[in-house]
Formats: sequence, structure tokens, C-alpha cells
Amino acid sequence: METTKIGWIGLGKMGIPMSQSLIKAGYPVVVYNRSKQKEEGLKASGAGVASTPAALIQQADVIILMVTDDKAIDDIFKGDDGLLGAGADGKIIINMSTVSPAISREMAAACAEQGNQYLDAPVSGSVKQAEEAQLVIMAGGDEGTFEKVKPILEKIGRLALLAGNTGAGNTAKLVINTLLGIQAQGLAESFVFAQQNGIKNTDLITLINNSALGSPFIKIKGEALVNNNFNAMFSLSNIAKDLRLAKDIGLSTPLAEVAYQTFQDAEPVLGDEDIIAVYKQLSI
Repeated sequence: METTKIGWIGLGKMGIPMSQSLIKAGYPVVVYNRSKQKEEGLKASGAGVASTPAALIQQADVIILMVTDDKAIDDIFKGDDGLLGAGADGKIIINMSTVSPAISREMAAACAEQGNQYLDAPVSGSVKQAEEAQLVIMAGGDEGTFEKVKPILEKIGRLALLAGNTGAGNTAKLVINTLLGIQAQGLAESFVFAQQNGIKNTDLITLINNSALGSPFIKIKGEALVNNNFNAMFSLSNIAKDLRLAKDIGLSTPLAEVAYQTFQDAEPVLGDEDIIAVYKQLSI
């Protein structure tokens, strides 16, 4: 039985399987989520439940966040009954959300003032990888702090790598998700082009998967296109948000600019669907 007490904040599509991996690994886990209904499944798996982030930080040694955006992070740290309002010290806070490097630097400084340590450690991978504890984790922050929590991160992912100082994990994630957006648009465009020239979807994806271009992402999203399955595993609104964050820190290369604009244009109608629903935008 592991003795490090873990507090988990954020029980979305990724947060639930990630926190369950820690419970399965034997860690005592206490959770907090704004939507209380989502806490029930974790409670049934053996997790404790905290009423607020402030209550949670008092019960845990390591606190992990997996939420949507900068606003959610700001609320969790600085809102009523937030993490900073608890006045706790000696804690390690790991922010695994895909957010801006700037908010990580802000929260790291605020944590340090109270005697706590902060890591940004977003993940690459979707729900399937979260369920199988096969995520790739990129971290930013103090090396000693990272080494302390690396065994915990390795129960969630197949690779945990320190990319640099505070904010470096966030930056690396935005770089990777820029490539993700470009790949999704490229795959969608190839389907549109093939259809315009009489190539069957099933034949196209068979050829791609057996070529040097084949990859897990192409296979999964190609099958989604063949089956007209646009249920969100990673929503189009999330990639649109991530590309905005990337643009905020200087993204300006040609392909990325095109992907940025395509996903911004698609978001109002297709935001709740999967990233590969960009195909619908390109088919108009």
C-alpha cells in the first residue's frame, strides 16, 4: 500500500481514468469535482471526497489537477475555498491540465510563497491511453520535485519527462497539439480529396495505414471518418482552445496558421464533436 496521499481535482473524460489508475496502484486518493455526480464512481472505487479544493489540500500530500482551461485553474487556486485560501504548506501541486505557460508561472510563484511546490505536467494521449495508463507526460518545474513525484506519474503514463523549468511542460504540450491539429486537418483533407476523385474511404485508410504515414492517430481517426463517428474523444473546441494558447505564445508558421483558422471557424458549430469533425468543415 502506497502511503503518499493524493488529492485529485477534475473528473472529466481524462481525469476519471487517470485518478482510477492511482487508486488501482494502491494510493489513497481523495477527489473534488464541481459536478458532484462524477465523484460517485470514484467513491465506489475507494476514493474519499472533499467538499472544496481548500478541504482537499488539507487531506493530501500531492494534489493533481486535470481541468479544462486557465479560468478553471484560476478559480481552483484563487476562488472561494480555493487551494491558496487554505494556507497549507509542504504540498506538491501538479497541474496536468493543458493551460498557458503564463498561468503556470503565476501559480508556481503563489505556491512558493506559501511553501508549496508546483509542477506543470500536461499529457499527450486521449481517453484510451488514459484508461490503459499509457499517457505521455511532459513536465516543467524543479528537477528535485519532479523526481519525487515521478513514481506517481509513471502509474498514469508510460513516459514522464521533465522538459525544463516552470511552463516548459505547457509549452511542449502546445507544440505537440499544434502538430495534432495539423495532422487532423491533413487527414480530413486527404479524405475530401480522395472522395472528389472517386477513391473509397475504406480503400484510402487501408492504403494510409499500410504506408509510412500510418500511425495510431491516423488509424483511430481514419476509422472514425470511415464510420462517420464524431463522438468526442478529444473535442474540436479543445484543439481550437489549444491553438489559441499556442498563438498567444508566438505560433506563426504557415501550416499552423492555416490549422488555427480552420479550427476557429469550425468551433461555433462543431466544437462539441471530435477533433476529426474538422472534416465536416472542410467538406462544406
